[in-house]
Amino acid sequence: MNDYIILMLDDTAHPDAASSALWASYITSLRQGGLFDGGSSIGKGALYRKGAPADSASLDVTGYLRVRATNLDDAARFLVGNPHYEAGGGVEIRELPTN
Repeated sequence: MNDYIILMLDDTAHPDAASSALWASYITSLRQGGLFDGGSSIGKGALYRKGAPADSASLDVTGYLRVRATNLDDAARFLVGNPHYEAGGGVEIRELPTN
């Protein structure tokens, strides 16, 4: 099993479509599957570079989930029922290497 992070991007046309009740149901189903290792919404931030003034964060990410899967395609199955994805929002899945 490999670890993956699912990043929800701030690009959905209908952000209100992902209600708290939908998220609660989705997270419950992930927990029951036993391959969910946490997640959170993500607030606004800033981009820092040495020797430069702080700037607006360049990646508009609104939340993340950490899951375990055999490969990238297997990790994509966690998108089924994801309220952000189902509302048309963009999602990136990245492997979290162990080394």
